[in-house]
Amino acid sequence: MKTIEQTPLLKVNNIEVIYEHIILVLKGVSLEVPSGGIVSLLGANGAGKTTTLKAISNLVKAERGEVTKGTVEFEGKRIDKMYAPAVVKMGLIQIMEGRRTFEHLSVEDDLLTGAYTRGHDVKGIKQSLDMVYNYFPRLVDRRNAKTGYISGGEMQMCAIGRALMAKPKLMLLDEPSMGLAPLLVQEIFEIIVKLNEKENVAMLLAEQNAIMALQYAKYGYIMENGRVVLDGDAETLSDNADVREFYLGLTEIGKKSYRDVKHYKRRKRWLA
Repeated sequence: MKTIEQTPLLKVNNIEVIYEHIILVLKGVSLEVPSGGIVSLLGANGAGKTTTLKAISNLVKAERGEVTKGTVEFEGKRIDKMYAPAVVKMGLIQIMEGRRTFEHLSVEDDLLTGAYTRGHDVKGIKQSLDMVYNYFPRLVDRRNAKTGYISGGEMQMCAIGRALMAKPKLMLLDEPSMGLAPLLVQEIFEIIVKLNEKENVAMLLAEQNAIMALQYAKYGYIMENGRVVLDGDAETLSDNADVREFYLGLTEIGKKSYRDVKHYKRRKRWLA
């Protein structure tokens, strides 16, 4: 397996995750995210992407899951045995699938909940809030609206903005494009890149939208059935015949429907 040629900010080393002491979900997953990098985690629904993110952020414990083998290291420190709030304080933040917001709170109050680990740093929190509004100007007009009544795109912006309030070094984004119109997806991914470049926030994107993820990520991992089956830089993955056929919907004769693809054929070629 290839490795990213930078000192990793995050290093996941051969982890296994079991739910309810019985169900084996992840089977020896390894990956790295360099400081200031953008890495994509690709795969179909049920491949293990969300569980991988939750294992990294330690939210897997809230669902009666456990990392039973391997290690997760952040900035060289092992974190897989730490409590999730302690991981947040270190600067590792997960943005959950489904644009989860506090529907009874206003947009601004929802954003401010992201700063709960920063104590009474009133001046710093105000600066962070201004930064969020600078990156997401449409939230300024919606700051007093209840988050349960804003659009899906605005909810996603609010969720990312709330994560920014915690001053992250690494953001784990779970399906940020899910359920959004293509133009909104493009806008959000462009903002993600700006955050990466200007604020030096590393990103690990779990996505089914392989075309968009590989367009913006520098490196990618492809998962199936709880395992990483392929990894490489984004350009190499985009040129890979199997990736083009099964995840980008492209063949030598053009686009191909996922419905025409036999799963066993992909597994046989990749695991040969």
